[in-house]
Amino acid sequence: MDLGIKGKSAIVCAASKGLGRGCAWSLAREGVNLTICARGEERLAAAADELRRLAGDPGRVLSVAADLARAEGVAALIGRTVETFGRLDILVNSVGFARGAGIEATPDAEWQEALDQTLFPAIRASRLAVPHMRAAGGGVILMIASIWGRESGGRMTYNAVKAAEISLAKALAQQLARDNIRVNSVAPGSILFPGGSWHKRQQDDPEFIADMIRRELPFGRLGRADEVGDVVAFLASPKASWVSGACVPVDGCQSRSNI
Repeated sequence: MDLGIKGKSAIVCAASKGLGRGCAWSLAREGVNLTICARGEERLAAAADELRRLAGDPGRVLSVAADLARAEGVAALIGRTVETFGRLDILVNSVGFARGAGIEATPDAEWQEALDQTLFPAIRASRLAVPHMRAAGGGVILMIASIWGRESGGRMTYNAVKAAEISLAKALAQQLARDNIRVNSVAPGSILFPGGSWHKRQQDDPEFIADMIRRELPFGRLGRADEVGDVVAFLASPKASWVSGACVPVDGCQSRSNI
């Protein structure tokens, strides 16, 4: 299906692996001009090379090595994208990092780290993207949240920042509708990809993961990053023109929420 976003300009944050990578690949297949970002230069360069081969045009893919936990890193990402492609139509906020344990064992520093590494990059990137989208006549902002932002589960700090991203997306959707800017969040469930947390757990304790899959995942398997990416590409497209302020689970019916 042609989603109608060929030639649009998109940013995918944290795109050198995992969910960000899945989003970038799905958008590249639709013909967008794509900026990918990560902190690790070597892995980012390898991802950019793969995307350029997929795109068939090296000029369609820009890679920006930046630390999005820092305001100047976010500014460099947005600035170089607009400088290179002349516009910004789609922003995928896909950074997710949080450490910590229970409430007594999690110090302020780990709470602050979760906010700095996950929530503030989405806030800052969205703030800087809006004027460019408004100038282009509209745009799309997407938050890669989690089912553990829609309902309780997972690490406490991660649960909190992902819930905040979902709330942020809803608030922005209402604020920005008059500018023809749609904002949604996507809530993946347990997704398997090389080097990811589920991959590491599967290697460390395959019996535990197999039991978890039997108990928690009705389809009998973990999800794939491309399954999240394809939903993101749809939501970024005119095919989803009347979808804004939504949180879309992509979890194979893992979550329990009725909404």
